Amino acid sequence: MGKIRVSIDLQASPQRVWQVVEPVERHVDWMADAVAIRFIGEQTRDVGTTFFCDTKVGPIKLVDRMEITEWVPQQVMGVRHVGVVTGTGRFTLEPLDGGNRTRFTWAEELIFPWWLGGSIGSFVGGKVVMRAIWKRNLKKLEQLVEGAA
Repeated sequence: MGKIRVSIDLQASPQRVWQVVEPVERHVDWMADAVAIRFIGEQTRDVGTTFFCDTKVGPIKLVDRMEITEWVPQQVMGVRHVGVVTGTGRFTLEPLDGGNRTRFTWAEELIFPWWLGGSIGSFVGGKVVMRAIWKRNLKKLEQLVEGAA
């Protein structure tokens, strides 16, 4: 299993960060590995929302099916991966400095299929490749959040 956790302290309130993170369809604006998001059904917000995320990491392309399992505005968004890669993920927003800044944390526990290396793929993919990609993603999120704050 690949456990991945990255954080960034943003110069914006949790309300502002949530404005950028809440529209799931816009995650492609700041996630380099997310190519497209396609909702399954009419629901696009809150617990129970399901969607396909077309993902590309180097030469590997996957369709990741996800379901939102937690949704507390300005605090947390959780997902369950139920496609080729399985596991859980969570964005948490922690107010800092009386709510003027926010610590944004992205944590995932992912299980990769055998053809992507199984537990070895989880370790290499999680600890090395995905961590580096997600750190860059958080820098892009920082630009979006702080650039329009």
